[in-house]
Amino acid sequence: MPFIPPVTKALMLLCVGLFCLFSLARIELAPLKNALALWPLNTGLFNFWQPFTYAFLHGDSLHLFFNMLGLWMFGAELETVWGGKRYAQLLAASALTGAAAQLVFTLIMGTSAPTVGISGALFGLLLSYGLMFPDRVIMPLFPPIPMKAKVFVAIFGALELLLGISGATGIAHFAHLGGMLGAWLMYNYWRGGRRR
Repeated sequence: MPFIPPVTKALMLLCVGLFCLFSLARIELAPLKNALALWPLNTGLFNFWQPFTYAFLHGDSLHLFFNMLGLWMFGAELETVWGGKRYAQLLAASALTGAAAQLVFTLIMGTSAPTVGISGALFGLLLSYGLMFPDRVIMPLFPPIPMKAKVFVAIFGALELLLGISGATGIAHFAHLGGMLGAWLMYNYWRGGRRR
């Protein structure tokens, strides 16, 4: 078994556990799941806790699988390098800025669908990984071409922006971009603290 540090492991177990719980009691727990999802401001269903809770929910098993794979691939090493506290701070900042970006986007566009998933925090981890290990060669699943981490991050960031502007996929691309922004802000805040 690969090593999974404690915060990453706890987060993976929480996401998988909630997914199983809501899948097994789909009808009975549907109101709770709806209350925890991130609803757009214009729906009247938004509540203050949703920017914190939406990240722990996932729409389907494929969504869950790829997010957990990304957490393990990028999060485990970052947690090992930074320690649990700083790692958790970056995850929280990325998830919250991802929620904020999605709320602004849905308000401007007038959409009413809720957002779920830890992808905003995951894209924050992805950006952080590219900043920490820019020249490390990684092999993404799609496309399976070896590339440096900084190139991988740049490609994914540009794709998210293009897909978000096109608005054709039904995926919360601006939550992903918001997560990257939150990670960039935290990373630079930490670097500024080291310079003092």
